[in-house]
Amino acid sequence: MAATALGAWAQKDEFNPITTGVASLSITPDARGASMGDQGAATEPDVNSQYWNPSKYAFAYSGAGVSLSYTPWLRKIVNDIYLANLSGYMKLGQGDNQAVSASLRYFSLGEIQMTDQVSAGMGTINPFEMAVDVGYSRKLSEKFAMGVALRYIYSDLAYGGYSLDNDDSNKGASAFAADISGYYTTYPVIGRNECQWTVGFNVSNIGSKLSYNGGNDPAFLPTNLKLGTSFTFPLADYHNLTLSLEGNKLLVPLKPKQSWYLNEDGTYNEEEYGIALQDWKDKSSIAGIFDSFHDAPGGGTEELREINLSVGAEYVYNQQFFLRGGYFHENKYKGNRQYFGLGAGFSMNVLRLDAAYIIATAQNSPLDQTLRFTLSFDMDGIKNLFGGR
Repeated sequence: MAATALGAWAQKDEFNPITTGVASLSITPDARGASMGDQGAATEPDVNSQYWNPSKYAFAYSGAGVSLSYTPWLRKIVNDIYLANLSGYMKLGQGDNQAVSASLRYFSLGEIQMTDQVSAGMGTINPFEMAVDVGYSRKLSEKFAMGVALRYIYSDLAYGGYSLDNDDSNKGASAFAADISGYYTTYPVIGRNECQWTVGFNVSNIGSKLSYNGGNDPAFLPTNLKLGTSFTFPLADYHNLTLSLEGNKLLVPLKPKQSWYLNEDGTYNEEEYGIALQDWKDKSSIAGIFDSFHDAPGGGTEELREINLSVGAEYVYNQQFFLRGGYFHENKYKGNRQYFGLGAGFSMNVLRLDAAYIIATAQNSPLDQTLRFTLSFDMDGIKNLFGGR
């Protein structure tokens, strides 16, 4: 009997989120981006641009900077999971038309008590995920820059860095990836005011697949396309307001579900499901990127559901005081992450402190009340403070 995948999807499997390995790579690391609805592809360059759009560094005002961000994660459920992120950049050459950058992110899943089959204690483990990357950006014209980043990723969700009984299948998985990004900015004059309009994109985590459980459980990296635009206009002297919009989509193929493959009598077609699952396991990451635009069993309607949208605003007074707000929306059938972001920041000569707070609108969301903190240092300011040139 023929399987009826689309019919099964429509009847009982409309909730169909995309699954990836190293999902922590999709967590916003910095407070500014989080408070504006998880966006940053086209916002003004800052020291945390490595995550959002590395090409923005070519337009950074300062010659160098470094930042440290900390996010207690899922604190409504547990109290020992967190994300820490370190980012930095430095402008190069005369004219400041190019920059190098780097970041290190570490996601700890806390401490887990291990037990055997009879519930006897076997010690504790500390699973984690991490990524380290380097980037390069360059202006190709006065208004446009492009950037690339290379990334090493390690995911150890099993035994926190060691293997039981020297079993290689218990060891962590690693992968390599790259980002390709672009950033365009121009300064239109509206009335008597000079404004700023920017457009940015970033295709991130294009790379190899992860191999868990000795290769029996492969996983795609969270390859993602971000596309955003931002418009800044002056309200008065020293007072600016930025409005921004961003969309993003995971470029990852959907993993087949058994319930998609039903025979006419209502039983599962195990043969067709097995073939589809093996094809998914064997699929390359590049093929997966192209398939991600047309593989949804719900057709074009479901493909549109995979696009997440965010809107944000940032008020700036004299580049010293910042107020931010935003909203992030993910379709209820694709994960149902829906929340407001609120935040503020204060900048002095050499440092800036930013904070963000998440208010979830989806019922019983574990992301509700998430806090983020970012401390940034302007290395030019530090050099000038000590009399450097």
